[in-house]
Amino acid sequence: MTKASPAQAVASHPASPDFLRLFYPFHYVVGEAMEKSLQGPALSHHEAVILWMIHSEGESGTSLPRKEIERLICSWYELGSPAVTKVLKRMAAREKPLLTIRNSADSGREKKVFLTQEGEQEVALMMERASRTIDQIIDGWGEKEIKAGLQFLAKVVERVEQFDSKAVGSI
Repeated sequence: MTKASPAQAVASHPASPDFLRLFYPFHYVVGEAMEKSLQGPALSHHEAVILWMIHSEGESGTSLPRKEIERLICSWYELGSPAVTKVLKRMAAREKPLLTIRNSADSGREKKVFLTQEGEQEVALMMERASRTIDQIIDGWGEKEIKAGLQFLAKVVERVEQFDSKAVGSI
């Protein structure tokens, strides 16, 4: 008689341990490859994350409240408010600034971060680099595999987004 692994002992679905075995390579190996392609040669890790956040979460993909940037980045990384401020100021102080930081129209104390034209061009380059990485990943896949992969990933994202961040750990 074979002994069940801890994951098999607690899983309610027989495929759960297989999904769990793929978590590390997908989250860290695939995620790291995508982050490196987004980062490219000129951006720090945090700069790339901030640009991608503004592009993905911001108004028209070009602006985001500073507090929202801080909330998102601090939830993903062990980074405090002073470190976020330092990265944002560095990005705004480049010879060709990637962003500008302005007072919010809603509150003089609040700040809003906007991509500059250079920042928008950098986001376009990030997308090109990431698309090339994805092209390498799916090279040789058939249209059915690509469509099935996209549908699966969309379902996973949809399901995870349904969970409250507090509830995810207690599911």
